[in-house]
Amino acid sequence: MSESMERAHETIEGHAPHADPWARRVAMLVSLLAAVLAVTEIGGKAAQNAYLTHHVALSNDWAFFQARNVRAVVRTSEAGILASLPNAADPAIQARIKDARDNAARMHNDPQGGEGMKQLEIKAKQEEAERDHAGHRYHSFEYTVGALEIAIVLASVSIITGIRWLTIGAAVIGAAAAAASLGVATNLF
Repeated sequence: MSESMERAHETIEGHAPHADPWARRVAMLVSLLAAVLAVTEIGGKAAQNAYLTHHVALSNDWAFFQARNVRAVVRTSEAGILASLPNAADPAIQARIKDARDNAARMHNDPQGGEGMKQLEIKAKQEEAERDHAGHRYHSFEYTVGALEIAIVLASVSIITGIRWLTIGAAVIGAAAAAASLGVATNLF
């Protein structure tokens, strides 16, 4: 009976957590990489949401621009038709022609209201730049997420295979990915 107890004790000691400090360090590395991965995923989702928000706003700006352009064309055509009437010299017709031309001009440039085609184009181009920046950030976060996932896999495989250089590779890739993620989050990249 004591012999079987002794073997059981040896088996327990052989599998005790303090038996291999390298495995514990790799487990800590995997935990750290997973935490950085989670934060990077949050940054990626935020960048993706910003991209979509700016894309929708950009589409709205260009749709409004097109609507203003159609209205300007209609008003310009109205002025042209009124001017071609036989009684175009009539003061009431002249007032309508002036109103149509003024309205068409306001559709093109409305500095007070800020909704002229000129102002809408500027706004749309700014929105486009913000959308493109958010898209770049999103893709950069995606690359760092991929690198962190590869680092986690390498670290996990190193525990199973006992190949310690895989742990070093995982740590290097993970550190580079974490630095890249921080750079993207702070707009350095």
